[in-house]
Amino acid sequence: MSDKKLIAVAGATGAQGGGLVRSILADPSGEFAVRALTRNPSSDAARALADLGAEVVQADISDESSMRRAFEGAYGAFCVTFFWDHLSPDQEKADVRTMAGAAKAAGVKHVVWSTLEDTRKRVPLDDDRMPTLMEHFKVPHFDAKGEADAIWAESGVPTTYLLTAFYWDNLVHFGSHPQRGEDGSLAFVLPMGDAKLPGIAAEDIGKCAYGIFKLGEAMIGQRVGIAGEHLSGSEMAAALTTALGEPVAHYSPSWDEYRSYDFPGADDLGNMFQYKHDFEDEFRAARPVARSRELNPELQSFSEWLVGNAGKMPIDPA
Repeated sequence: MSDKKLIAVAGATGAQGGGLVRSILADPSGEFAVRALTRNPSSDAARALADLGAEVVQADISDESSMRRAFEGAYGAFCVTFFWDHLSPDQEKADVRTMAGAAKAAGVKHVVWSTLEDTRKRVPLDDDRMPTLMEHFKVPHFDAKGEADAIWAESGVPTTYLLTAFYWDNLVHFGSHPQRGEDGSLAFVLPMGDAKLPGIAAEDIGKCAYGIFKLGEAMIGQRVGIAGEHLSGSEMAAALTTALGEPVAHYSPSWDEYRSYDFPGADDLGNMFQYKHDFEDEFRAARPVARSRELNPELQSFSEWLVGNAGKMPIDPA
């Protein structure tokens, strides 16, 4: 173990970080060892990683002293923020400053930072195509990460900027699964019209990050977008129909309707889907599937992901 390069993984029990931890552990002949960072090392998810052979340590991305300890001796670090835990862009940026400061102090040689576009570069705050949220943002969970890219650049820590995509696991864990209507039929809600949405299995994000670490210094400073497949809502509904064994229709509400839905962050997500629709060509071009497969030869398509996950969706029985 001592001759291997250590990768410290923030959010190791989460969707993205967990995939990276498992990828490193599944490659025992590789050049890397892994340190799994989690706020709760006694959780079932953390113990599962320890059982696989990970070094599990307590760390909180909001606490620089714990992050400095967690990054100590690490060659690389995977850094991610948790917007949906707090819905605060200011907290996102503060957490990035904490991680960047800790990585700088620890002498980390390669950070992979999980990020997204700053949508205000294409839709300024005074642009009325979509509402401005929290006074300073169009898509807060995108814009805060995009703005935080500069924190990494200014820190001087060697960084690769990993542009993620909509993860299909949202259909299992985030309420995006097909919903059963009053007539008993299923509808998959995606406010994208006929536009195609880049998507990916969360596990594959971690595997792509592992591919970046394996390529090493050549990836420093690069922006790398990933996706498993680009599909329209109707194409996703067709795949869901096959996987679930009953018809699933695609319903594309207006963005105003979606923004009005009664769940935290509906306005943020409504703006996000509008952005992905209005700038479809640019958004998709930044996430080429072929490049993602080079990083991760095990990259899954949506249909392949559904084989193991359709049964996990909390869909009401007919």
